[in-house]
Amino acid sequence: MVQARVKARTSRRESVFGERFAVFAECLLTGVWIAVACLGGVTYPAAFAAGARHLWRRTTHQDGGLREFVLDFRTAVRGGWAVGLAGWAVAAAVWVDVLAARAGLPGGPLVGAVGVFALIGAAVALLRAAALWAPGTTWRALLADAGRRTVLDPAGSFLLVCGLAVVALSGWFAPPLAVPVLGAVAAAAVAVEERYRHR
Repeated sequence: MVQARVKARTSRRESVFGERFAVFAECLLTGVWIAVACLGGVTYPAAFAAGARHLWRRTTHQDGGLREFVLDFRTAVRGGWAVGLAGWAVAAAVWVDVLAARAGLPGGPLVGAVGVFALIGAAVALLRAAALWAPGTTWRALLADAGRRTVLDPAGSFLLVCGLAVVALSGWFAPPLAVPVLGAVAAAAVAVEERYRHR
């Protein structure tokens, strides 16, 4: 009787470990899918939305694979390309601010710092919006809500900033590592939104 209980507990631990490892492996694979889908330049919001949706399905024990990822990506890219284009415009504006700060213009350092913080906030809001994307939702509504949650949930936003820092550092140390880590950032966005929803 005691041996049966010990065996059952060990089996449960092994199955929990196996499931968590499978989710981790799925995150890395999803990161590769996201990286490939981002090759369009302005397709990164749709890529993260499809990746986050795939990981949400995986963690809720629903079926889904590459085919569903591609279908979600095609649907998300219809409105997401404009968001991607706007994101590049914001990044270019921040780059001009940073150049102004380095050139020694009066007030340049302050403007550069504000620009960098705004860019980080926009990236976090975009990740939060992508985590909740579903067919039929509009990017404008998602981004408006995500902007509010970015401010109202500083702990969750900080977690996403840390995830972005991990991607940047991985890319700096070994560029190929940044690719699978993108999936972990998408998973973090899903987890942050689930945490916020349950609060």
